[in-house]
Amino acid sequence: MMTASLSTPHRARDHKPYESQDRIILHFDYDCFYASVFENENPSLKSLPVGVKQKSILATCNYVARGKGVKKLMLISEAQKLCPDLVLVNGEDLTKFRDASKKLWGFLRSHSWNKRVERLGLDEVFMDVSDIISYNEQLLNPNSLAESFFQLSDQDPEKGFTFDATSLFGCTYPSQPSIQEETWGSPLYVRLLLSSHLAGYLRHKLEEDFGYTSTCGVSTNKTLAKLAGTKNKPKNQTTLMSLTGEVVQRFMDEHQIRKIPGMGFRTSHLVENHVLSRTSEAIPHDDEHSAKITTREVLEHPSMSSAVLEKVLGGPGTEHGIGLKVWNLLHGIDNAAVKEASDVPSQISIEDTYMSKPINTQAELLRELCSLSASLMRRMHVDLMDEDSTTESPESRKWLAHPKTLRLSTRTRSKLGTESQSRENFSRSSRSQPLPTFVFSLKEGPEMIAERLVNDAILPLFRRLHNERQGWNLALINICVTNMVLTGNEDGIGGGRDISVMFRTQDAKLKEFTVYDNSPQANPYVADASGLECMKQSPQEQSKQDSDIESVGWEEEDGYTHVCPLCGNTIPQFALPAHERFHALGE
Repeated sequence: MMTASLSTPHRARDHKPYESQDRIILHFDYDCFYASVFENENPSLKSLPVGVKQKSILATCNYVARGKGVKKLMLISEAQKLCPDLVLVNGEDLTKFRDASKKLWGFLRSHSWNKRVERLGLDEVFMDVSDIISYNEQLLNPNSLAESFFQLSDQDPEKGFTFDATSLFGCTYPSQPSIQEETWGSPLYVRLLLSSHLAGYLRHKLEEDFGYTSTCGVSTNKTLAKLAGTKNKPKNQTTLMSLTGEVVQRFMDEHQIRKIPGMGFRTSHLVENHVLSRTSEAIPHDDEHSAKITTREVLEHPSMSSAVLEKVLGGPGTEHGIGLKVWNLLHGIDNAAVKEASDVPSQISIEDTYMSKPINTQAELLRELCSLSASLMRRMHVDLMDEDSTTESPESRKWLAHPKTLRLSTRTRSKLGTESQSRENFSRSSRSQPLPTFVFSLKEGPEMIAERLVNDAILPLFRRLHNERQGWNLALINICVTNMVLTGNEDGIGGGRDISVMFRTQDAKLKEFTVYDNSPQANPYVADASGLECMKQSPQEQSKQDSDIESVGWEEEDGYTHVCPLCGNTIPQFALPAHERFHALGE
């Protein structure tokens, strides 16, 4: 069957683009990660059917539960009918999952030389191990394969593990080839063999040292590695023996296009409509109704090419070159690099959804904002503070980075009975401002700082997004800190003089240039019926804020001085950039 399809004139593989085979990528996927976190806390759960609930659905479940017909993303009521003895644990607080994910990622990163270790969500990790594999390739002795030694350090020759290089570790696709003289003449075969043993060693250490089993895919790019890992789950690994282009294409042909990383709901559905000559219809948002056609069916379609895909997928707002990108993915071509690891994340985001019971009242809003903000502050302390610092007192710890921007995002549901209810809007609305510097204080607990953050910053941002008093029908709230600035030394961000002294004494120095209004002023805050304090604004002020989407602007006092929106101090024109940096430094 494969021979016939290979000879088809219009098969896209006849015009396959070239991809370098120099890289070696590992893709780790922790088995039933959320459930495993609870099982590590309570080992007695390992023999029981366990489901991790979030709201009214199962975020995931362990393999004992799956053996009884339970599936992830299933309604809890349906899962309990299938498995009455299902043990439900609450997984709405992601803190413990993030902590475990960071610990496992740190372990894998410690075994990387180039630090290209990229997290995908909480339970998947890509590793580019090309350099460590190239190093060990030079050390391999073909005359003593059964007693080989893999060096994990180029500085310490004794750090590593022994392995049998007469065969690959774990499963392969296709079935493992026998070692012939011509096979050893292929450098790629040797690199894949070494990679399979490194993957096996790391998986064993993850389970032995941390208690987490995992599945791994080994190949020459991220897409192939991720797909290879799905072949033999759980607690296993698969190496894609991509020694020829025909092997790679045969591997890709078996997959439904929706399962290919980078082929989202919309993309796969539009391709399916074209292949099946189906008129355009609503794009689904769930796997149950996603595209089912395979890569083979797409590439065997008459006149299929990257240009055709560009016409099918292109349009206003689409990615430039989307046709060529999808064309390459269908051939197993993926030049995307594994991102270099960073000690701190590029942003920290906390969110929750309220699909079954949207938020509509002030009391509900305040409760959720305080809860999300407290989680955000705890996350910042975990991800952005030096773990190696002395912890005799909380104030002795040091910040590794300071995010400069606070962003609030929301999504609303269509009101019942409205015409737009049948086509839900999945877009988000956002507003941003500089992050107040008091969040970096270590004199107060995260909960107290979170409460102040809500009152001083998040509620005003919310008012800019939704000026109604209630009835917003909120289905999602996201609070994010981003625009990270790394700490350059233990005293602050970057080097040079500490300019904070200048700003601490600026009020006295500018006193003679400042005009004060001593007339009585009304309280700028007004409490609504629920007790929420919201800043009173004139229609002109509200209009000014609404036009300022991504930052809080400076208020001009006269031609030469301005009022800082964060601290209220009067700043001369020449000192504005320095004053903004002062806030980025923290107090």
